[in-house]
Amino acid sequence: MTSQYGLAFRTFFKIGLFTLGGGYAMIPIIEAEVVEKNGWIKKEEFLDLIAVAQSCPGVFAINLSIFIGYRMRKLRGALCTSLGTALPSLLIILAVAMFFHQFQDNPVVAALFRGIRPAVVALIAAPTFGLAKDARITLATCWIPLVCALLIWALGVNPVYIIIAAGLGGYLYGRLIQPTEEN
Repeated sequence: MTSQYGLAFRTFFKIGLFTLGGGYAMIPIIEAEVVEKNGWIKKEEFLDLIAVAQSCPGVFAINLSIFIGYRMRKLRGALCTSLGTALPSLLIILAVAMFFHQFQDNPVVAALFRGIRPAVVALIAAPTFGLAKDARITLATCWIPLVCALLIWALGVNPVYIIIAAGLGGYLYGRLIQPTEEN
């Protein structure tokens, strides 16, 4: 049992240490480690955990690691995976904070940060398209996330209302429309 906890901690520590771009950039790496390499959860369950982690308050990567750890080994598993995910960022931020004042005005450092931005956008976009494919979003249904994004961005609609409307829409679809399609 102890080795399972250690393996979970090391796996999520490695993910947290070598992933730039935040939680969404971690998705393909987490999937490769948790679903494909270690087989801790199934792909369908992974997609469900992503949806739940996105709808919960807090840091997405931590939420996802908690749900995966809990699924694996209950509370102790959740503690191992969440600490493994958060600890690398904490240590890196502490190190940067200690030395930031020395290089904050350096033009080379500023140029590096400007160069990293497009790469981070790509790191977030790539798993988004993969998740859309896995969630079976097609040309017929791609309008849903686009309209939701536009409502939030252009009209300033609170994302909580979008989540509630999406949940209600999914429930109604599952209860009223989907059974009719199956006949």
